[in-house]
Amino acid sequence: MLNVHLVCASLFVLPRLHGSCLFYLLFVLSLSELPLFFHTSHPPNFKQRYEFLRWSLLLNSKSFDIATSPFGIDMPRTKRRLAADMGPEEDERHFNKRLRNNPSSGRRFSKTEDNSSFSQKRCLAWFREYTTPDEPELLGPDGMEKFCEDIGVEPENVVMLVLAWKMNARQMGFFTMQEWLKGLTDIQCDTISKIQNKLEYLRSLMNDQTSFKSIYRYAYDFARDKDQRSMDMETAKAMLQLLLGKHWSLFSQFGSFLDHSKYKVINKDQWCNILEFSRTICTDLTNYDVDGAWPVMLDEFVEWLKINKGNDHFRS
Repeated sequence: MLNVHLVCASLFVLPRLHGSCLFYLLFVLSLSELPLFFHTSHPPNFKQRYEFLRWSLLLNSKSFDIATSPFGIDMPRTKRRLAADMGPEEDERHFNKRLRNNPSSGRRFSKTEDNSSFSQKRCLAWFREYTTPDEPELLGPDGMEKFCEDIGVEPENVVMLVLAWKMNARQMGFFTMQEWLKGLTDIQCDTISKIQNKLEYLRSLMNDQTSFKSIYRYAYDFARDKDQRSMDMETAKAMLQLLLGKHWSLFSQFGSFLDHSKYKVINKDQWCNILEFSRTICTDLTNYDVDGAWPVMLDEFVEWLKINKGNDHFRS
């Protein structure tokens, strides 16, 4: 009965065969007893008969090579189809099947760099765009100018002072690599676009009294010449203009007083008390206490202001 099945299968397959496949079929059909084909003296079981017929029927395809069968002899095996032979839909099904069988194989196609999260590596690479080969860990004046240009901020803008405060930068016009990482990690910025989106937040810190006081105190040591204990008057007036120019109604009068005074420098005690004076003393000086513990500079400013107001009233 099995031989009849083989003959029927050969009649279906024989017209389609060529080359080594035809030789192989003739070789199989030349076996007189199927038990010899299975290298055993026992008759083949159902599974062996099914496998033989299945492999025989596969010979009708022209896209098979000779391969090793489960019986230990060469049998045909399908070739992998090329992507060029597949249509778009079939190619997509083939790709999805590969992903199901091996999920890790699709990671390189679906994994993209997440620029929304902060990257210290990206932050350092950005820092080195503003440094030189001679000093790779220090951003100097030239790099600072380029950095300000990239983020669209003037170097004298107050936001640069706030950013330096965030970094706890020691010297005006310079950022070390450690300072850069500290400040930008704090605000989670590692690209130009990210820091541009943070500019309004940095400016808003000037409206918070606690932050403003900290920035104001920091500015003194940041701006002064490190070889001097006090800040020279020109630098002091520029920093006071930056910090108090828009917040203190008597600032213009105070600036005129400094221009006509004997003072050439401002020490830290004077600097800190100027802020307290601007916050607590009314514009008309009605709450000013002559016996208060204000520095002599501010006592002299009050006297100067009263004299000038009296002169203005007399001239009017």
